[in-house]
Amino acid sequence: MLTRSWWDYRKPAFSVYISELVVQEAKSGDADAAKARLDLISDLPVLHLKPIASALAKDLLVQGALPSKTVEDALHIAICASHAIEFMLTWNCKHLANARMRPVIERVCRVHHLPAPIICTPEELMEGPP
Repeated sequence: MLTRSWWDYRKPAFSVYISELVVQEAKSGDADAAKARLDLISDLPVLHLKPIASALAKDLLVQGALPSKTVEDALHIAICASHAIEFMLTWNCKHLANARMRPVIERVCRVHHLPAPIICTPEELMEGPP
């Protein structure tokens, strides 16, 4: 699987962080699978929700950068932006790693004076320098 390959071969080239949301998502579902996910991320630094991220997430939804029902997706972007994270990895190409959504996400981040993360799939970061 490509995600596993990225994790095994490319992760060492990056400073990798997760958010509180990722921890909560990792805990869900099948208990054995959740334990495996939590073990995998246990050594990663956790980014916390800043007040400015809450405001940005709300604005991403209000301004139509993301559908109104995708609150957690907006929070993922906002947490990355508020911590100046360069890349945000996801397999969600419907709302997140989507070239049509990118300009609106970037515009809303600029209004909040925050850098928009480059939202991409692990496949896009498989080759080349970090």
